[in-house]
Amino acid sequence: MFRNGNDVVFWKKAAVAVLFIAAFFTGRLAAYLTASEPSNTGQSSETAGEPTSDGGTSDLAGEEADATFAEDSDLDSTAVSAETTENWGLSFQEEGKTPVANATAEELAQYDAYFVGDTEENVIYLTFDCGYENGNTPAILEALKNHGVSATFFVVGNFVEDNPGLVNQMLAEGHTVGNHTAHHPDMSAISDIESFQAEMEELETLFYEATGQEISKYYRPPQGKYSQSNLSMAQELGYQTFFWSLAYVDWYQDDQPTEEEAFEKLLGRIHPGAVVLLHNTSSTNAAILDELLTRWEEMGYRFGTLEELTQASESV
Repeated sequence: MFRNGNDVVFWKKAAVAVLFIAAFFTGRLAAYLTASEPSNTGQSSETAGEPTSDGGTSDLAGEEADATFAEDSDLDSTAVSAETTENWGLSFQEEGKTPVANATAEELAQYDAYFVGDTEENVIYLTFDCGYENGNTPAILEALKNHGVSATFFVVGNFVEDNPGLVNQMLAEGHTVGNHTAHHPDMSAISDIESFQAEMEELETLFYEATGQEISKYYRPPQGKYSQSNLSMAQELGYQTFFWSLAYVDWYQDDQPTEEEAFEKLLGRIHPGAVVLLHNTSSTNAAILDELLTRWEEMGYRFGTLEELTQASESV
C-alpha cells in the first residue's frame, strides 16, 4: 500500500526505467543474434591482396579482413565499369565449380581479358605474381621443373632489376614472363593512355635489358584493380589482361598460412579451367608446391599455358 502521492510517482518512474532497460537489452540481444547467424546461402567469397614491390602489402582485391586475397567479402558489382575502379573478387558457391567473379568471361573477352579457361576441361593455368625476391623462387622453379609445368610469372620492375638471373632462368626453363608494371601502382587511377603506356613500357625496357628478349604481352593489373578504360588501354597497347579464378592469402611475410590451410584452399577450390594465382614470396608455396602439383595431378588435372588458354578462347 502506497503511503502518499510521492510513493506513487517514485514507483511509476521505477517501472518506466525497468521497461527501458529491458527494451535496450532485448534490442542488443536481437542485433547480436542477427550478426552471429550464419548465412543461409552456403556461399563464401574471396578477393585477393598482394605484396607491394617493396615487400609491404596492398589491397589486391580487398584483404582478409578484407581478403584472397580478402576472403568472405561481398561482390556488389557484376559488370565492368567505365567510370569506377573495381577490385577483382570471387564468390565460391560450390566446391569444384568456377566461382562467380566481378565480371563474366564474356564481358572480359571484349577487352582481350580472361579469368578462367575452359570450364569443362580439367586443366589448370598456373601463374605467379613476383613483387620482390625473398629466397623462395628457386624452390618454386625446381618444383615446376620436376613436374614439367610451364607457368607464367608476372614481374614488376625491381624484381627484374634485382634478379636478372632468375628471370633468365624462367625463360630458359620454358616459362612465360608477363607485365605486372614497373612500379605496381593502381593503374585504374590512371586516366590517360600516355601515363598508362609509360608504366608498361618501363617494365618492357627493363626486361629487354635483362634478357635481350621482348616481354610477353600478358598483363596483370596490380592490386587487382581495374576499370573499363584500364582494360581498353591495355588492349590498345596490344596486351591481354589476366585476372584469376583461384588464389588465397599467401602474401603476408609474418603470417604465412600453414601447409594444411594452403592445401584446404587450393585443393578444395580447384576447378576445371582454373587460372591460379600464387605469390613467389610465400614460403608456404615454396614448401608445398611439389606436393600440390602431385595432388592436382592425382585429381585428374593437367597444366596448360596462358597462350593455350587464349588460343582456345579465340577458336570458340
